[in-house]
Amino acid sequence: MSTGTYEASITPVFVRLKLSLLRNGLRQSAGRRAAYITSVVVVLLFAALQLLGLIALRGNAHAASVTVLLIAVMALGWAVMPLFFPSGDETLDPTRLVMLPLRPHPLVRALLVASLVGIGPLFTLCLLVGSVISVAHGTAAYVTGVAAVPLALLVCVALARAVAAANIRLLSSRKGRDLAVLSGLVIAIGAQLVNFGAQRLGSAGGLSRLDPAADVLRWVPPGSAIGAVDSMSRGSYGAGGAQLVLSVAALAGLLALWSRHLTRLMTSPDGSTLQAGETAARERVPTDGLRRLLPSGRTGTVMERSLRYVWRDPKTKAAWVTSLAIGLIVPVFNALQGTGSIYFACFAAGMLGIQMYNQFGQDTSAFWMVAMTIASPHDAYVELRGRALALLVITLPYATLVTVLTTAMLGDWSKLPEVLGLSFALLGAMLATGAWSSARFPYSIPQEGYKNVAPGQAGLAWIAIFGGMVSAALLTAPVIALTIWLNVTADGDRWSWLLLPLGAGYGALLTVSGLRMAAPRTARRLPEILAAVSRG
Repeated sequence: MSTGTYEASITPVFVRLKLSLLRNGLRQSAGRRAAYITSVVVVLLFAALQLLGLIALRGNAHAASVTVLLIAVMALGWAVMPLFFPSGDETLDPTRLVMLPLRPHPLVRALLVASLVGIGPLFTLCLLVGSVISVAHGTAAYVTGVAAVPLALLVCVALARAVAAANIRLLSSRKGRDLAVLSGLVIAIGAQLVNFGAQRLGSAGGLSRLDPAADVLRWVPPGSAIGAVDSMSRGSYGAGGAQLVLSVAALAGLLALWSRHLTRLMTSPDGSTLQAGETAARERVPTDGLRRLLPSGRTGTVMERSLRYVWRDPKTKAAWVTSLAIGLIVPVFNALQGTGSIYFACFAAGMLGIQMYNQFGQDTSAFWMVAMTIASPHDAYVELRGRALALLVITLPYATLVTVLTTAMLGDWSKLPEVLGLSFALLGAMLATGAWSSARFPYSIPQEGYKNVAPGQAGLAWIAIFGGMVSAALLTAPVIALTIWLNVTADGDRWSWLLLPLGAGYGALLTVSGLRMAAPRTARRLPEILAAVSRG
């Protein structure tokens, strides 16, 4: 086969392989198909609303600033989200192609085209089309927009793939866990900075506050592609051409960087684990000191295992540290801004409660050893109880600390008992729904590569997490209603302290009830759970 034929034929093969992975993943169960279809519908609906909103922005004096910043933030999301969060992008993992005789340049081309198949690229395309429509005026601008849309989309995808290729072995090695944790913190802080920036837009000045940042980012790809359309609309043809050239250069540079990382990945040995045994022997695990404090029997063993996962597994540790950071940043930053509420302290319990979801997925294929010890619903109950208690060891003191700190910053000590009661009730509801969701919607967390969900399970993961969070909110509704009633009642302040014991007791009741409901399902569905968490 000639070189030209080889390079021309590899791309459609990869696209068909990507489609086959998606199709085969959906064939596994009707529930998985329903979850995936639901997630697709939700994303497309949101994309349509964003598209309409951007079109409605047409003619606004600050439309260019909004769209440039939107595309810049979206590009940042493309770069960091696939590394640390469940993602619908199921682009082929290049580490699976190491043994194949593939050259870097045709492989990059094939993977780039295959990466365009999915919900994420379609959502990005909608935003790019809406952005061009909102700023384009005149024939030159529309012609530039026709080139800017695919160019910006390719820059986003190439950026994501280049960053992912550079971090595949790092994230899958124990040596990379500290960087993964640091990256999680950067993401958490960055997301909150974006949130606070959006809040400031509602103050004096409105959208005009975006202009200084947009003036810089319109020269930074892929924002420069939208900036080129705006420059053409204003008659600045030289600036528009330069901005478009910048986007082309950025795409070429990202493809070259991606090709370089792929070459290194597929030709050099993985030295991250060459001395894994020696490193493990030297490493001290902080949970050793907890052995004397943990209960005896299976409960203590399960708690110790779960705490070891938190400390030693890179992805589990990154997820925990990110939740800890966001749980503290949201209430504290809002309090510093002067716009905070003491009820934001409940965010700490909510973020850590998410860690109860997909409890068996963090075990991956090693779950078979746990499954061998579960012979009855009682065994499953003890297993789930140990995992929940391990989570409470961290969550209870942390949620209390965040609540006290937020109260001290706002000086509203009279609300401390009711906010603590709300936090404990919410935590109990999330532990209950998390245990049930772990048994009903388990999914795999691949240890190799950069994905946090195995191909075909992304929609299942989103449904499990967000469905559980909605259910937890509904379960917490009685305590929320009681809190509202006491706040609107004339003498409600006299009895608000009761919310602390009531919330704690209600949360404990929900936790025990949820664990007991999830235990029979866990024992009954062990083969299905093992098959689901062992993928990838």
